[in-house]
Amino acid sequence: MSSTRDIDNLIELMAKLPGLGPRSARRAVLHLIRKRALLLTPLAGMMQTVAATARECLNCGNVGTSDICDICTSEKRATGELCVVEDVADLWAMERTAVFKGRYHVLGGTLSALDAIGPDELRIPRLIDRVQTEGITEVILALNATIDGQTTAHYIADQLEGQVTLTSLAQGVPIGGELDYLDDGTISAALRARKAL
Repeated sequence: MSSTRDIDNLIELMAKLPGLGPRSARRAVLHLIRKRALLLTPLAGMMQTVAATARECLNCGNVGTSDICDICTSEKRATGELCVVEDVADLWAMERTAVFKGRYHVLGGTLSALDAIGPDELRIPRLIDRVQTEGITEVILALNATIDGQTTAHYIADQLEGQVTLTSLAQGVPIGGELDYLDDGTISAALRARKAL
């Protein structure tokens, strides 16, 4: 029996996290062990707490510690604007900007015929229900610029046509981007979405 079995198991689990391979996981675990009192013990306690309390918002699909998240319960966020995103990471990215002041709807993925993911496997029926019952005036489709993301956006647009104003995020040259380093699709999208100065 190996004297490092528990440590090896921890490394194996850590290696399953996005962005960590076996070597990175090993370095992270060794660092945690060296800083046991400062990092490992509090991290283990917090992970246990989050495992017990984290849940999806029943309304929008965000992750929090209550059945309805803070964004959905905030009266200040009841602007009539609903931003549709693929997953919680996208919602959190939008929130980091502190620009959008409305509410969100997390789909939980995108439509994909290859993976047998249809509208009912996502939160699309709930989205349609929210538009009809929550006084939504604008739906902002903030989906990734992938084939599945765009297919999903077109499907949602078809379902909501005539019920609400539909918009999507602008696409094109990123801040600090240099044209020479951009792909043809990005440059094409930027040309089509050009605006007056």
